[in-house]
Amino acid sequence: MGRGKRYDTAREKIDRDQTYGLSEAVGLLKESATAKFDEGVDIAVRLGVDPRQPDQMIRGTVDLPHGTGKTARVIAFAEGEQAREALEAGAVAAGADDLVERVAGGWLEFDAAVATPQMMPRISRPLGRVLGPRGLMPNPRAGTIGADLGNLVRAIQGGRIDFRVDRCSIVHAPVGRASFSEDHIIENVRTVVDTLVRARPASAKGQYLRTVALSPTMGPGVRVDPSAFGGT
Repeated sequence: MGRGKRYDTAREKIDRDQTYGLSEAVGLLKESATAKFDEGVDIAVRLGVDPRQPDQMIRGTVDLPHGTGKTARVIAFAEGEQAREALEAGAVAAGADDLVERVAGGWLEFDAAVATPQMMPRISRPLGRVLGPRGLMPNPRAGTIGADLGNLVRAIQGGRIDFRVDRCSIVHAPVGRASFSEDHIIENVRTVVDTLVRARPASAKGQYLRTVALSPTMGPGVRVDPSAFGGT
């Protein structure tokens, strides 16, 4: 099934068998983002890891220097003063058992969730099957559990993203919008890849950065030469 003339025109500018330098790839990506809305830009990095091995399950957070171009909707599982601080920082909802019941009842109009350590026993059982598969369960490795929820909320809204390698050894992450300058997209991309390189497990063998690709929401992907990042 065809994807439309706009996609086909964009695809003609990109050689799918070629890898590009980072700057050239970002330029091609911006040219191919011709939708009538401000398209998101995503990165997909295939790593030389086996996610079936616990020590090779790459997961973490990274603060994008120029954000994602979207303000994340954050909720906070907390009580009293900590709930109030989360709301003042911009959380769309904050609470304890009342918020747990609301989410368990099907309300999922948020992009991230944070919690105090004390709330985790009250969250895990009722919401594990709701939040877990969606990657929304507060987790210490994702930096979404802590006492200072105000700062956690502000960090997420300011461009902190959570990443996790999937079963195909690929990490997907947003790195901005098509309206961003080339320099800002490049800096966000380098920040993500540098973070992944630092997270390389000691047990990973061979080439670590296998493939890197950038793509706009409605356009074709552009392959980036992994050597552009100086890592292997």
